[in-house]
Amino acid sequence: MSRSGTRKIALPPWLAHPLRAQRGPIPWNAVLRGVLSAGPLLLVSVLLGRTSLGVVAAIAAMLAGINDRPGSRRASVRRLGVPAVAGAGGLLVGSYAGEHIGAVGLTLLLTGVGLAAGGVSAIGPVASSGGTQLLVMSAVGAGMPLPEEGWQRAVAFLVGAGWLIGLRVVLPTPGALAGDFRFDGERDAVAAVYDAVAALLDAVGTEYAVARRIALTAALDHAQDALAGPRLRRCASSAAERRLHAQYAAALPLAEAATALAWGGEAVGRRTSDGPRRLAAAVRDSSHTGPLPAPDRSAPALRALDDALLRAAHAFDQGDGGDLHTRRRTARTLLRIVFGAGGREYGLRVALCFGAGVAVAQALHHARWYGQHEHWYWLPATVVFLVKPDLGPLVSRVLCRAAGTVLGALLFAGFAAVLPRPEGLVALVAVSGALIPVATRHFAAQTAVATVLVLALVMVGGEQQASAGRIGETLLACAIVLVAGHLPMPGQRGGGVRARVSAAAAAACAYLTHVLAEPRACADPLGSAEPRACAEPRACAEPCGCAEPCGCAEPCGSAEPRACAEPCGSAEPRACAEPLGSAVPRGSAEPCGCAEPCGCAEPRGCAEPRACAEPRACAAPCGCAAPCGCAEPLGSAEVHALVEPHPSVESHTLAERADAHALPDPGDRPTRWTLRREAYRTLSEARAAIALAAAELPPLARQSEGAGEVVATLERLVDATTACAVHLDDSGRLPPADREQLAALITELATRRGSTGLRPAELPRLPQDGWRSVTAAVAVPSPPPPRPIASRPPTCRRSARDGSSRSPR
Repeated sequence: MSRSGTRKIALPPWLAHPLRAQRGPIPWNAVLRGVLSAGPLLLVSVLLGRTSLGVVAAIAAMLAGINDRPGSRRASVRRLGVPAVAGAGGLLVGSYAGEHIGAVGLTLLLTGVGLAAGGVSAIGPVASSGGTQLLVMSAVGAGMPLPEEGWQRAVAFLVGAGWLIGLRVVLPTPGALAGDFRFDGERDAVAAVYDAVAALLDAVGTEYAVARRIALTAALDHAQDALAGPRLRRCASSAAERRLHAQYAAALPLAEAATALAWGGEAVGRRTSDGPRRLAAAVRDSSHTGPLPAPDRSAPALRALDDALLRAAHAFDQGDGGDLHTRRRTARTLLRIVFGAGGREYGLRVALCFGAGVAVAQALHHARWYGQHEHWYWLPATVVFLVKPDLGPLVSRVLCRAAGTVLGALLFAGFAAVLPRPEGLVALVAVSGALIPVATRHFAAQTAVATVLVLALVMVGGEQQASAGRIGETLLACAIVLVAGHLPMPGQRGGGVRARVSAAAAAACAYLTHVLAEPRACADPLGSAEPRACAEPRACAEPCGCAEPCGCAEPCGSAEPRACAEPCGSAEPRACAEPLGSAVPRGSAEPCGCAEPCGCAEPRGCAEPRACAEPRACAAPCGCAAPCGCAEPLGSAEVHALVEPHPSVESHTLAERADAHALPDPGDRPTRWTLRREAYRTLSEARAAIALAAAELPPLARQSEGAGEVVATLERLVDATTACAVHLDDSGRLPPADREQLAALITELATRRGSTGLRPAELPRLPQDGWRSVTAAVAVPSPPPPRPIASRPPTCRRSARDGSSRSPR
């Protein structure tokens, strides 16, 4: 008898979210740091007779362990150190305020602290962790009286956090034997970028391309954060670090070309991803790249990928450092975030919940609801962990916190009944510290471990067993947050999500505007030593057959002689000897492959005439570093032919790859890469905020409806802009398909902005100059198809270092 298939029950998002947990290998190095952090600090304090200060130091180590995530050592200093300083400040304020201010004044003061901490938390993850520790330790300082002075408690807190930071910096990662172990986190992050590029190339033309592109964005964000940690010197101080910077910078053009290929949607060969994978292995092993395969150059994005591989091989060989392409946020920008819609909503909600928690806790304390206990910090500290939006959806945090606290309190009650004091409790603190890095994968598990650890600490400090009271306070805090968290706030709802979407839209528009208006260097066809910018981003009517570059006084391709608008390699402007289209060659042995010879009476800077391998049109009209598609300026002292590597040819060394194709001039690409990184990063942050908001209860989830579609359109716009940048670099003009896609996506973005609840002011419109560039590009007629380039066997190669020519090996 056949059995009917079972139907899969679809849970609502607010219920499905608390049932999900992160997966991954066990971070054994973090487990080792957890064993050596809180337990030894508490043991030393007990042996020295300063138990209360040891409790404070152990709490600091516990909070730092919660923030101790995989990454570089330098980035961990900021990720752990900034919250620790904020926590010490909160402990100092809470200690003195609890001793000298009454209940009403203390409630108002801590409510103001919650307002400030909530607004600052909107800046980013590190600021959010700092705001969390500021509020938690201000509640602990006011609600857990200790015999020491406030400044002594703050110093003990800094010592505890500094102990874990020292362990994070000093202890090597197990298995990190290649290169300098100090940079193992940076090395893994950079290698992951090349692996992500290879995975995206494998997924080109499949339904997995979008997910792989998102994974590439996450890998780039992680590598950028790992390399951009605090430093004593302004620049990288060691050769290993400079090499990592150069390897990261070399991955950006590879990511750009891979994104353009993914946007095109045409599958590429399997061997196309072999180059990035070999680069990833070279990063991990701190070794040379070895042979790199040369991909097919039949499309603009493939040519960009090949050039990027050559540039990466050169960077790996030189290792002379590179820009991280980060946009530094000024104090004015940070203040705008704090006082913006997202910061105001965040601050008001945190202040309301934290102030209510402090007021209720003090009322219960003065009413002797706690019995003889003097500690009332648990309820407001629990409220802080529940109300933080970046820790997860509100209802998910409430459910996980309640379940974790009940489980942790029951476990501690059992341990407290059988363990000797204080040595048994000290061992329990050490074991709990080791479990924190593993428990951070789920909020309920993290809550259970933290509950056991904190209850063990306060019992060592002299407090009686209070598991039942902690369960009651936790449930009361959950009720406060559920009520206060769903109250309407002043202004437009969903301010946090809207602020993220607005920032992403502004970054995407800035990137698009820069790509369309980016000046591309025009080589002076008459031998000018330095390229100069075009007067207007446009293509010549006749590829590389002009007597002057793009900035001429009259349109290119004119049939009459005319003077150049700028000096063409001489001290004074001069007229061409014959009009365009003349059959007289321009000093070269052959017409240099141009559509029509320039007819100039004297050669254009060639020390000796040279012949191209075959007549062909320029790859980039009027935007080349040299005429005729040559990647290097005219003026070589020897005759040589251009080399077009066959897809089956594999270069064996960096010198041979550099011989095959000269490194192109990057021009203004670093600025473009910086804007592209900012666009993708803000889009990733917006998508994460939308995902968290969608898992809230329906009243809160409805506030962000439609934002996901806007972000998806912005992501497609940024992908299309990346493909346009690659095509503009290759040919100097936008293909008709790219023009139509840009116009359609901009129209779709405007339509979605109007159909959602987002106010138009929060999604910046494309600047007028950028819009004129788009419309002008759409209006440009399609250029004639270029001549097919036949494959040619390599005849000679040029060195990328000194320009000398030599025979192939």
